[in-house]
Amino acid sequence: MSNTGDSGKEYRKECTGPALELARKRAEPTDITLFASCFCPFVQRVWAAFEYLQIPYQYYEVDPYKKPRDLLDVSPKGLVPGLKLNDSNPPKALNESTVILEYINELAEQTNGRSLLPPITHTYARALVRLQSHHVDHSIVPAFFLCLMPQDPEKQHQGRKQFLSALDGLVELFERTEKEILGELASSTAEEEKRKVLMKGLGLWVDGNEDLGLTDVMVGPYIFRATNVLKHYRGFEMPPGEKFARWTTKLLNHPDFENTCSTDDLYLDSYERYAYRRPDTTQAAYGAKVDDYLEKEQKRKQSGP
Repeated sequence: MSNTGDSGKEYRKECTGPALELARKRAEPTDITLFASCFCPFVQRVWAAFEYLQIPYQYYEVDPYKKPRDLLDVSPKGLVPGLKLNDSNPPKALNESTVILEYINELAEQTNGRSLLPPITHTYARALVRLQSHHVDHSIVPAFFLCLMPQDPEKQHQGRKQFLSALDGLVELFERTEKEILGELASSTAEEEKRKVLMKGLGLWVDGNEDLGLTDVMVGPYIFRATNVLKHYRGFEMPPGEKFARWTTKLLNHPDFENTCSTDDLYLDSYERYAYRRPDTTQAAYGAKVDDYLEKEQKRKQSGP
């Protein structure tokens, strides 16, 4: 770890690097306004999905710590992301990243045929991808914060182990899906064409597939922050494995994800308050979400297996 203590840096309020270029490109009003914050992983998953699905939107940066009125109008708790649907009078609104992802994915399927999920006719494949996504939100996300936020070195060590275990669990789900959906296909030309159809929506884990899947956009922000925030503050290193490395490289370099990434310094500054568990982090919108994850994990441990 290269950090030397809490320097008091504040969270950033504007994107940097590729994300800033994209935010400026998507600043014009459209039928959909995405209420966003540059450091938030829940926003980034939705942002990358908008790009991949090619749904027009306006990127609108807000400060969730300040809870401005226009954010509260679309997200009652003042959390990002939020959507304002401007094509109705009065405008409608949506919040929660998973709900927004489902909404824009269905919108894309109906309007331009793009999707983060397997073809609608392959319901079991869709269910397996949703199992992966459930694992991301209920195992990987809380483990990320359990790695980042504790101040006791032993608890930090346990958090790293839990995050690695959660990543291992995701790999197992990836491999299960690949085996059950693609594993029995032979190498004939006809079977290869069928394989190409079934690969859709299974994401970047599958060799030869270059299309983002739902799980990729769900987990991508945490994989990315593991390479900068967790590495800097907790000395975290990604698990070994050639295929895992290939997947993370494909994910972090996919243009629809990479273009939503700011420079590393933005995340190091913005997450310093969580790494040192400043008292005021529990009072803010983003901190409340973190505390919710920590509380649920504590209750799970107390209830036993």
